[in-house]
Amino acid sequence: MDTRFSRLSKTAAAIAAIAVGVAACASSPVADEKIAVAKASVQRAEQSGAPQAAPVELATAREKLGRAEKANADHEVNPAVALAEQASIDAQVAEATAQEHRAHKAAMEFDASMLALRQESTRTSTTAQ
Repeated sequence: MDTRFSRLSKTAAAIAAIAVGVAACASSPVADEKIAVAKASVQRAEQSGAPQAAPVELATAREKLGRAEKANADHEVNPAVALAEQASIDAQVAEATAQEHRAHKAAMEFDASMLALRQESTRTSTTAQ
């Protein structure tokens, strides 16, 4: 009977050890979610023109995202979450900078068009007189 109990105890201990090992290998759902949000933010920034308008901010976001992914793979949840949040913010700054750049360019083009129209209007009215 003792042999049977001993084997059962050893089996239970082995199963518990395996369960703990599997749980330790699993990544954090919170970190996974933050990393997914950061990836989406980086993709939006890339599509918004940030590679040209805000290359430094975008590079910083990418670098922090890579570090977040590595920290998550190394089961360092808190650093992974913090880096992913920072990457999201950096990507949002890059996207906003790209949007501001496009808005400024559109405003400059509008001003140039208005100036051309004024000059044309002045020239047309001068030749009509």
